Amino acid sequence: MGELAQRTAALFGRVERPARYLDSEWGARRREDVSYRVCLVYPDTYELGMANQALAILYDLLNSIGGVAAERCFVPARDMAALLRAEGVPLATLESVTPLRECRMIGITLPYELTYTNVLETLDLAQVPLHSSEREEDDPLVLGGGPSAYNPEPLAPFLDAVLLGEGEEAAGEIVAAHRASLEAGEDRATLLRRLADVPGVYVPSLYEPDSAGRPRPLAGAPARVLKRVVTDLEAHRSPTCPVVPYMDVVHDRATVEVTRGCTRGCRFCQAGMVYRPVRERGADAVVRDALATLECTGYDEVSLTSLSTADHSQLEDVLRRLARRLEGTGISVSLPSLRVDAFSVDMARLVSAGRRSGLTFAPEAGTQRLRDVVNKNVTDDDLLGTVRRAFSSGWRRVKLYFMLGLPTETDDDIRGIGELVARVMADARAAVPPNERGAVRVGVSVSTFVPKAHTPFQWEPQLTLEEVRRRQAVLRETMPRKGVDLSWHDPEASFLEGVLARGDRRLAEAVEAAWRAGAVFDAWTEEFDLGRWLVAFESAGVDPGAIASGKREPGAPLPWEHLSSGVSTAYLRLERKRALAAEVTPDCSFGECTGCAVCEELGVDVVLGGERRGT
Repeated sequence: MGELAQRTAALFGRVERPARYLDSEWGARRREDVSYRVCLVYPDTYELGMANQALAILYDLLNSIGGVAAERCFVPARDMAALLRAEGVPLATLESVTPLRECRMIGITLPYELTYTNVLETLDLAQVPLHSSEREEDDPLVLGGGPSAYNPEPLAPFLDAVLLGEGEEAAGEIVAAHRASLEAGEDRATLLRRLADVPGVYVPSLYEPDSAGRPRPLAGAPARVLKRVVTDLEAHRSPTCPVVPYMDVVHDRATVEVTRGCTRGCRFCQAGMVYRPVRERGADAVVRDALATLECTGYDEVSLTSLSTADHSQLEDVLRRLARRLEGTGISVSLPSLRVDAFSVDMARLVSAGRRSGLTFAPEAGTQRLRDVVNKNVTDDDLLGTVRRAFSSGWRRVKLYFMLGLPTETDDDIRGIGELVARVMADARAAVPPNERGAVRVGVSVSTFVPKAHTPFQWEPQLTLEEVRRRQAVLRETMPRKGVDLSWHDPEASFLEGVLARGDRRLAEAVEAAWRAGAVFDAWTEEFDLGRWLVAFESAGVDPGAIASGKREPGAPLPWEHLSSGVSTAYLRLERKRALAAEVTPDCSFGECTGCAVCEELGVDVVLGGERRGT
């Protein structure tokens, strides 16, 4: 054991959950004799990061490249972070206990806006300069990617480069470009320009924001960066021997990605826009990878993951084949997302193996008018029919997700949530024997709408905190009490999410100020403190309310307009117009093209059931 490993291990007895910092889990890769080491960072604790599927995919992919080692790092909890600083121990990778500052590249997932200060915490604990402009030739390349990469401007000064889109092919190209630059002896500025030539890579230092905060390319930089996309999902197998943690983690089970992309077209949903088009893995590949992963890891559950698993065209075939192969093993199959229709109940029954723990559906709004506004193609009859079928089939719990603050929402729409929940409860009780009605429970989870980049609602304002609280009171008055468990997402956290989601590069100063004031793990309720952020915004001369709640007219400058998901701005404007008229748009995967332009822009076909549909 090396000196750094010894110094790090000496701290384990002084922290909670030391298993977060151990190495050598089952499936971990250790490659000693390599010239290029990448550290993959998930900006939260081990138990959250180990559930991230993208991390597992990149870990498997990069470790398959000759001369390259990919290792992992997660944000230490506060107790461990304090000890690392007090003892002068730099943050290191799990596999080889290599200091992050000695890796060639640090690749950081950007999953969610409230993890932004965790990115700075990671760099500081790693003893890597926070700002890209301060890094020297021997410092690692700091690369960001993930869902929040579609508006990375609030983190732009801290990142050397950002990958927009999917990484299966792009990650290898980035590593190859970096290795070629190192071999050629190029300086850091030349390296960054070389990386900007890799499709999908955005280098923030090659753009200068104008007076409106809109980044403009400097000489030689592309005017627009288009996301990367995998054209053939089946050419990239799901990792079948992922790392198995020593400790319990979130979603502690085997996972197989069955579909990428979603074209249901919910107008508030960023993932549904930026991950287009839909590409399925065929039934043979899904069953093969699920069984291989279970055999390698020893898990007793496998989850078939996607944005909308129930939309997979061969799902019933997959589930029946897995049920036959796993019969008598005690291994279960789970579906993370269900449609509000009878088909979903059939699928849930097929995988439940007699267990009826609960079902989850997302009507999003309480009235049909507002569901049409957001293009949530679900009716009251769909929901109520599904509930009746589920409860008559043995389920006794259902959870429903709704949003407050959707564009055009009125108090009648809010009251409609309570009225719909009351009808769900009545139908559920009517569907079960009288002696079991006391066991019927309906969970209602209500989040606050946050307008996200690259969606039809990117121009819409977010509710003020005062208005959110007023609308919550309206809902509380109409919500049934008996048998209903009502929960809220913290409106203050949603407010901050909205500021960071819609902000430009001028927010970076506030992000740094909040971190220096102690803002870390803001996605955790017990750690979040909006007061720190309000002070930070004031010190940076930023009005957070104007950013989150200010309406922007279509055509006004946007901080992310130089970055493209492939969906045309004209289509987003059209969808906004349709929303304001409460007009629905069909799912193009099962009908005619709706004109979002992503297939043509990216040269990718929709793939369903192993067959390609032409662009």
